[in-house]
Amino acid sequence: MIEIQNNDIKKIRIAKLFIEATAQIIDEEGIEEVTIRKIAKITGYNSATIYNYFDNCNQLISFAAMKFINDYVQALPDYIDEVSNPLERTISVWQCFCEYCFKKPQIYYAIFTANIGDKPENLICNYYTLFPEELGDPPQDLVPMLMESNFSKRCEKLLQPCIQEGYFTPEKAKEINELIRLVYQGMLSLIINNRLNYSTEEAVQRTMQHIKTILKKRANTSK
Repeated sequence: MIEIQNNDIKKIRIAKLFIEATAQIIDEEGIEEVTIRKIAKITGYNSATIYNYFDNCNQLISFAAMKFINDYVQALPDYIDEVSNPLERTISVWQCFCEYCFKKPQIYYAIFTANIGDKPENLICNYYTLFPEELGDPPQDLVPMLMESNFSKRCEKLLQPCIQEGYFTPEKAKEINELIRLVYQGMLSLIINNRLNYSTEEAVQRTMQHIKTILKKRANTSK
């Protein structure tokens, strides 16, 4: 994606126009129907101009997909509101994420898993630079996680309070991080590719069952 400064009003306006047009196509036709030609037709700009702003169509889809996870971001505080135990809080964050993800699997795949070309780690920060109002006012300790595009690092940041409170050593947290990601991304991939015929509720229930087992069986509860 082109580098955009906060004071570059014209570039911000045009970039947002392309993202909003892409979101319109996703909403009306589905994520698999997005093409640069359709985006160009809606916005009135040619394909060359779009490619001056975004590296490829997948990258633009990923930015537009962010518009469809706002419900997850806004719901997250309610899931953790009365949970003080870092381990249970981590489970609650995953519960929220899975419930919203498996309702819109292609959207979450586009953001966190799809190949979007150069500097995918900047996706979420760049998006909230363009649309700061959509981040809302989440708990401050979760902001670093919410702003992280790299899924592995995102999970690492979520586990940090558990490490600090002695539930896991840093080495054990790395193992847990990998296991949980393999469970979640495996389930997501199988559903997207129609290899499993699970309902949203069943996908959430089975994924969370494995995540809870991984976390609780490896946690030091005798601190």
